[in-house]
Amino acid sequence: MNDGARDSEAQGKRYGPLGRSLVIIPTYNEAENVKKIVSRVRAAVPAADILIADDNSPDGTGKIADEIVAADSQVQVLHRKGKEGLGAAYLAGFAWGMENGYGVLIEMDADGSHQPEELPRLLTALKGADLVLGSRWVPGGRVVNWPKYRKFISRGGSTYSRLLLGLPIRDVTGGFRAFRTETLQGLGLDEVTSQGYCFQVDLARRAVAAGYHVVEVPITFVERELGDSKMNREIAVEALWRVAGWGVRARANGLRGRKPL
Repeated sequence: MNDGARDSEAQGKRYGPLGRSLVIIPTYNEAENVKKIVSRVRAAVPAADILIADDNSPDGTGKIADEIVAADSQVQVLHRKGKEGLGAAYLAGFAWGMENGYGVLIEMDADGSHQPEELPRLLTALKGADLVLGSRWVPGGRVVNWPKYRKFISRGGSTYSRLLLGLPIRDVTGGFRAFRTETLQGLGLDEVTSQGYCFQVDLARRAVAAGYHVVEVPITFVERELGDSKMNREIAVEALWRVAGWGVRARANGLRGRKPL
């Protein structure tokens, strides 16, 4: 793991206490997974609260979430009107968390790909950082049960984004992240319209451009066992053209002496 505390001392930056943590879990048709993932998060980080952001799942995920909330005061559900995409769900979750005074906002998948048992390591690293990324592509990180072509697409997407945008991050597209609330407040979230994996690239580039200290922690990413992946061609195409556009704009702004964004 990168030593965030040591790096932050080298930068001369002091970090305050983290405050309360909120784990935001977007769901769409995750009826088979939502109870299990909430239970694992509660066991891994008992002091953290959970917000399930459900996009009106037709399989009844929202109803199951309501049942979980009725039995556990540390879990809340945000019922959304329909399927609006991962980015919109996270933005709504961030807004809810900020309104309710949380100091740390965490992104995490509902399908078990992100291991809740690794959350304490992300939070420890965040004590000396502005943003912590759970990374599959740093030493110690790994992917389980993915065919070679999936690894190639994912790693290739991160490399494409990293090189085109000049980012010092190995896993640019990963979605297991812990933000300090003040970091999110400095990213211009009102201007974010990206969705899918592109949303993760967007927040990463904004954090780097704003000068925030970003730390990558190795994680084990496990392919989902139940339910269907939300990855599709439309999401991949969006990421390709948006990243290309950001890269061109960043270089143009650089030539003019402006900030990359």
